[in-house]
Amino acid sequence: MSHRRLPVSGRNRVVTVGVCAMDKKTRSSAMKEILTRVEAFGEFQIVIFGDNCILNQPVEEWPKVDALISFYSNGFPLQKAEQYEALHKPFVVNKLSEQWTLLDRRLVYKRLQEHDIPVPNHLVVNRNDYIKKGELRKKPKGDEVALPDQPTFEPIGFDQDEAYVELNGKRIYKPFVEKPANAEDHNIFIYYPHNVGGGYKRLFRKIGNQSSQYYPPPEVTDTNQVIYTPVRQTTSFIYEDFMSTNGTDVKVYTVGPDYAHAEARKSPVVDGRVQRDESGKEVRYPILLTPEEKEIARRVCLAFGQHVCGFDLLRTKGRSYVCDVNGWSFVKNSKKVLR
Repeated sequence: MSHRRLPVSGRNRVVTVGVCAMDKKTRSSAMKEILTRVEAFGEFQIVIFGDNCILNQPVEEWPKVDALISFYSNGFPLQKAEQYEALHKPFVVNKLSEQWTLLDRRLVYKRLQEHDIPVPNHLVVNRNDYIKKGELRKKPKGDEVALPDQPTFEPIGFDQDEAYVELNGKRIYKPFVEKPANAEDHNIFIYYPHNVGGGYKRLFRKIGNQSSQYYPPPEVTDTNQVIYTPVRQTTSFIYEDFMSTNGTDVKVYTVGPDYAHAEARKSPVVDGRVQRDESGKEVRYPILLTPEEKEIARRVCLAFGQHVCGFDLLRTKGRSYVCDVNGWSFVKNSKKVLR
């Protein structure tokens, strides 16, 4: 978080809080409820910048505010928001410069390890460079993406077999998880060993009631044909041990380093079907974090400078591991977190 202090509120002093994010996020029901609660204090005035301002106007014409809520989503001009921060130096809730790191899963894992935060055993297979500040490439439709679509070089020392992937002598055995380095790419694959049927499962963002799909191994029609599904080689990937979590995913949400809320949901790995309640919302239920997990939440919050932050936790064999960090995240149905 920026170390600039907010102005001291006097009897007539109102603190202006700017919300600089894409309209799809700022106009969501969760954000509206947060902002309504902030305004209810009577000491804050909310200023929503809006897509037209953010995308089409120079930062010199953006509203000047005392405090800034700003976070990346598809199409958001992150570098432009940094220019605004440098110009007006508002109090920043989620550090903008660190949001570049969140766009590259390789850098996320590197940062987690630097702060002694446990992550799954993994390999990083590079085929393009780490994301660099200010170098988001635009697709034809205008969305900003973190990494090139195509590899720019081939990894040295990489090999694969029916049972494993290998890099410079280190192996990750099936079942393993394959994650694109680009954190905006949610097509994650799980490859299975031959003794449980082989093939792979693709995880993706929910489409209706589905969040994953299984694909069997190729049928062998030629004696020279590979009898297993080869891993993707289209970009940089992280390969990590698949960890059994008894069919449950844990999502953790921080509000500053000293508060964390956690929810569990059915893992998409189970059968790919989204579990919903009577109102059609995905079933999630609050869970208690252990003291060790609370310390993990504190470290994640501080490591990335994201005071409002969400991350994924894997619980397995009595230990917990962080496998993804999302930055600003909304809790769907928790009045306690909103308060």
